[in-house]
Amino acid sequence: MAKQRKTPPPEGIGAILGTMSGPAGSTPADRRKEDISPERHRRIATQKDGQAALAEAVPANPLKASEYSADNARRPKAGDPVAPLADGVTGSTVTEDTGSAKLGEGSPPAGNNRTITPLDAQRVDSGGQALTTNQGVAVADNQNSLKAGLRGPVLLEDFVLREKIMHFDHERIPERVVHARGSGAHGYFECYDALDELTMAAPFAEAGKQTPVFVRFSTVAGERGSADTVRDVRGFAVKFYTDAGNWDLVGTTSRCSSSRTATSFPTSCIRSSRNPTSPCPQAASAHDTFWDFASLMPETMHMLLWIMSDRAIPRGYRTMQGFGVHTFRFVNAKGESRFVKFHWNPMAGTHSLVWDEAVKINGADPDFHRRDLWESIESGAFPEYELAVQVFTEEEAESFPFDVLDATKIVPEELVPLKPVGRLVLNRNPDNFFAETEQVAFCTANVVPGIDFSNDPLLQARNFSYLDTQLLRLGGPNFQQIPINAPVVQVHNNQRDGFHQHAIHRGRVNYEPNSLGGGCPFQAGMRGFTSFPEPMFEDKVRGKPEKFADHYSQARLFLQGQSDVEKNRSVAAFRFELTRVQTPAVRERVVSLLANVNDELAGRVADGLGFAVPDPQPPVLAEATPADLARVERSPALSLLHRPGTAGVLGRRVAILLTDECECAPLQQVYARLADAGAVPRYVGERLGSLDQADADAPQADITLEAAPSALWDAVVVPHRTGIPGRNGQLMEFVRDQYRHCKPLLVLGNGTELLTEAGIPILLEHATEDPGLVAWFEDGEAADGASGLEDAVTRFMAALAAHRHYDREEDPLGCERGRTG
Repeated sequence: MAKQRKTPPPEGIGAILGTMSGPAGSTPADRRKEDISPERHRRIATQKDGQAALAEAVPANPLKASEYSADNARRPKAGDPVAPLADGVTGSTVTEDTGSAKLGEGSPPAGNNRTITPLDAQRVDSGGQALTTNQGVAVADNQNSLKAGLRGPVLLEDFVLREKIMHFDHERIPERVVHARGSGAHGYFECYDALDELTMAAPFAEAGKQTPVFVRFSTVAGERGSADTVRDVRGFAVKFYTDAGNWDLVGTTSRCSSSRTATSFPTSCIRSSRNPTSPCPQAASAHDTFWDFASLMPETMHMLLWIMSDRAIPRGYRTMQGFGVHTFRFVNAKGESRFVKFHWNPMAGTHSLVWDEAVKINGADPDFHRRDLWESIESGAFPEYELAVQVFTEEEAESFPFDVLDATKIVPEELVPLKPVGRLVLNRNPDNFFAETEQVAFCTANVVPGIDFSNDPLLQARNFSYLDTQLLRLGGPNFQQIPINAPVVQVHNNQRDGFHQHAIHRGRVNYEPNSLGGGCPFQAGMRGFTSFPEPMFEDKVRGKPEKFADHYSQARLFLQGQSDVEKNRSVAAFRFELTRVQTPAVRERVVSLLANVNDELAGRVADGLGFAVPDPQPPVLAEATPADLARVERSPALSLLHRPGTAGVLGRRVAILLTDECECAPLQQVYARLADAGAVPRYVGERLGSLDQADADAPQADITLEAAPSALWDAVVVPHRTGIPGRNGQLMEFVRDQYRHCKPLLVLGNGTELLTEAGIPILLEHATEDPGLVAWFEDGEAADGASGLEDAVTRFMAALAAHRHYDREEDPLGCERGRTG
């Protein structure tokens, strides 16, 4: 408690009305004491007396001595606030309880920051409301500007017009330098079990605890108007609104990075951007500058294998993994630390597009990924991911044949298994893309007590870079007050003013330490964030550890973990990309790097480019670190096929073809079964509307073949046709693409004739059954009396849950027939 004043407050109204920081001023001659009510007189006296008492209660800074102790450096002491004599003592004004429609009820905030509210307080609904200006003035006519006569000039005094044009001219803010094209969603993270032995981080405090989150997915290289399904790494950034502040887990779909130092971070981002001479290509790596840089930086080889794999063209945001990339620290309440890596695993499994499909989707629907995310949440098929961690000690890290501070490396799951710790569910779309998805600001430096950084040099660079870019992009130092960025806990500090300051701070104290504000806000001590006291005994140098010189072993590990189909896709990706490179020496240099990874890979790529494999690039060091991971020769977890998922057909898009004179009843049965199972069936026709205008129950086409080509669907149902089918090129191309993209097909009755016309075999080579092609014939009754169609749909849904059936790619006859027709 504050000490009581021993001297009475100064007498007279002159003393009471004196300046707050100096001696009392004189009272104007025409001002009389009676002008101020006794109550107001008492409040002013109380505030003046109370602030003097606060100052007397703090004769010196009580924490100053602790600033110089080794103990405080590890366990900082909390501040010791002094309670004021009355609520109004620390207020800005004694009139703070005066209320109005603008001011509110007028009650003092009592230690609260009232700008911290749920997003509901920021939402606007104009239903039933008249149009107004930004000043709240009702607009009488929004269709005509103010002019001098009907045909006269527009007048400058038209403030409605000027405001409208001004706002339109300034509606765009700078886009992100990287990750510009994104899509976001709200949701929650639910902890499985308390992790108090590992960390005191708030999201992991107890079993079942739910923490609200906002997630933003993005491409890396593309600008805001680029397409979704380009070959690129994807961003996977999660903002946890914890009860200890905001934690941003800023991840990507690659477990490694192409750079590993602070100085190379900007260059590694620039290399995949537009050509500065001709602004193309957009959102693509298939150009000279990207590969010129990569071929001169052998440390990029691991990342290149990821980018040239199917992981770089995911089926959607719901079917891709996310990784924290860097090595972080878990710190528990005892101050004990372990290294940690973060993994997001989709419950729908890891699935991708094929390149031919991705190219066609870019033309048909460049918003394919963001539309899929939006529609899945709207339909209730909420995307879900499991958070898993790899936790290991510094002693274990020292024993690895690679350096965990090198962001171009991963910790194989065979060395440190994944520990599932919680699940992420996305269950609400944003109300406004700009206010939420575009203005959300992530930063790797946003951590809470229990999470800390390692000495990863690339992580240290990102900690600086993200904050720096947000200051420019979002207009100044108060971007954290934008509602989507604000935490759910109270914010109290002495940071005031600046562009777009929303908070109206109470009181005259804007510094710490202080006594006039009772020492508030005060430092939290061990309740607050404290950095792990890692001992350091090093010279200041510019360089890298020798373990960083191993450039190829993990690229080799990634390749060895891929299936044969995935390896074939990587060869095709390298060939495509390097074919578009116009400088022969750059192509050869890239292949000389591949020769250090795998002879077969280098040979196949070189063969497709028309030259012999050049000599491998020499190792960076004469005595390099181990060329192979001694304890891990192969990591199956690096294959997309390793995680097929547990979501079944939930959210899968199925095209049910409607053709002239097709039999509708079986199609309606199939539609109902798929919808009941959580899939998204749609009737796709040659034209919109019902096939039979006289039958009100006949299915109606939701969309046409032109508007929704085959690439937009996960599977197709081909109908039985009762009449003589006419030859339709669009239909044949539709099913042909489904087949060669290895997607499931359900063929009813004589729908097999359409497959025959398209050159698609029912069976694979040597009469082997195609698990992704289910045929049902109307006379096929099951032995137990169950519907043969029911069984066929069940098998079709099992094929759909598996996503793709790569047996076709390994069947040269079937693949070729499906390709050429």
